[in-house]
Amino acid sequence: MAKDYYEILGVSKNAPKDEIKKAYRRLAHKYHPDKGSGDDTKFKEVNEAYQVLSNDSKRQQYDTYGRVYEGAGAGSQPGWDFSGFSQGGGPFAGWDFSSAGQEGAEFDLNDIFDNFFGGQTTGRRVKRGRDISIDLEISFEESIFGTERKMLLSKLGTCDRCGGSGGEKDSVIEKCSVCQGSGKIHETRKSFFGQFTSLKECSKCVGRGTIHSKKCHQCGGRGLAQKSQEVSIKVPAGINDGEMIRLPGLGEVSQSGISGDLYVKIHVRKHSIFKREGNNLVIDMDIKISEAALGIEKEIKTLDGNIKLKIPEGIDSGEILRVRGKGVPFQRGGRGDLLIKIYARTPKKISRSAKELLEKLKKEGL
Repeated sequence: MAKDYYEILGVSKNAPKDEIKKAYRRLAHKYHPDKGSGDDTKFKEVNEAYQVLSNDSKRQQYDTYGRVYEGAGAGSQPGWDFSGFSQGGGPFAGWDFSSAGQEGAEFDLNDIFDNFFGGQTTGRRVKRGRDISIDLEISFEESIFGTERKMLLSKLGTCDRCGGSGGEKDSVIEKCSVCQGSGKIHETRKSFFGQFTSLKECSKCVGRGTIHSKKCHQCGGRGLAQKSQEVSIKVPAGINDGEMIRLPGLGEVSQSGISGDLYVKIHVRKHSIFKREGNNLVIDMDIKISEAALGIEKEIKTLDGNIKLKIPEGIDSGEILRVRGKGVPFQRGGRGDLLIKIYARTPKKISRSAKELLEKLKKEGL
C-alpha cells in the first residue's frame, strides 16, 4: 500500500509550503534517533514525505499518480545504510545530526546526494522529456471488454527544420564560451552538511558543449518545437475507474532526444443497470410477492445479450442469484460472475379481491 505523505506529516492535501515545512521540523525533531524518545523508522518516513511534498514537481506527480515516478522513489538511495548516521558509521561518519529538524537547521537528503555525488553520477545522467498526463472517459461496457482510442496530442517534439541540433544548416558550430566545450559547469551550493561543489549541465549549450552561430529560425535554437501527434491508446479489459495507463516514450522530447512518458487516467461512466464489485457485475431485480412465492422465469439483460433467468419458488427478498461467467474478465483468462439481487416488493395499493386472498393466506399461516 502506498504511503500517505500528508498523513505522515499531519497536514491537509492543500497545505501550503510553510505549513509543510513547520510540520516537518516539528516531527523531525520529535523522532530524531539522537533523542531518547526518537524513532529511526518514523524519522525516515517524515524526511521522505517532506522531500516529496516540499518539491512542486514531485508533489504534483504524487497528487496525480499516488507516487513519484522518478527512479527508485522519493527519499530512497539503494545500497546505502542510513542507520549509522548518528552512531559514527556509514558514509558520513562523524557528522552531527543532533540539530536536524530544529529552527534554522533543516536538510533534504535528495539535495545532499545530488550535490555530494554530482561529479560522479549526475554527470552521466541523461535528461528525459516531461511526462504528460491526460484524462480519457470511456463507457462502462468499454471498461469491461476493453477498447482502443486515438487521440491527438500537442506536445514538444524534435524540431523538423534543424533535426534537433538547434542551428541552421549553414551555421558554424562553435565551442560554448560558458563551459568551454565540456557541457558542464561547476556549481557551489550550501547545505546542512556544508558547502558542496557539483557538476551541472551548462544551460547555454544544454550539455552539448557546442553552440551554433545561427540559431534555427523555427525553434530558436532549442532543437524542440510544438508538434501534434496522434497516439493510439489501448484500454485493457477490466480496467477500473481512476486507473492509470502508462505509455512509455509518448511524452515530450527533451533536448537530449529522450522522451518522457504519457499517463492516461481512465474515467468510467456509470451504468444505469450494472454496478461493479471486483470482477463481478451486480444488478437489482424487483419481483412481485406472488412471483417470489411461486417462482418465475424472467428475461434479464447482460453485457453479452439477454438471457432467461429462473427464479426459484420461495425465494426471500435480499437473496442473490449467480450467473457464472457473465462478469468482468480476469487478466489471466476467465470472467467473474453476474450477481442478481432479488427484492420482493410489497404493493402500496391492492384491490379488494387481492386483499381477500391475502386474508385467506394469512389464516393459513402464509
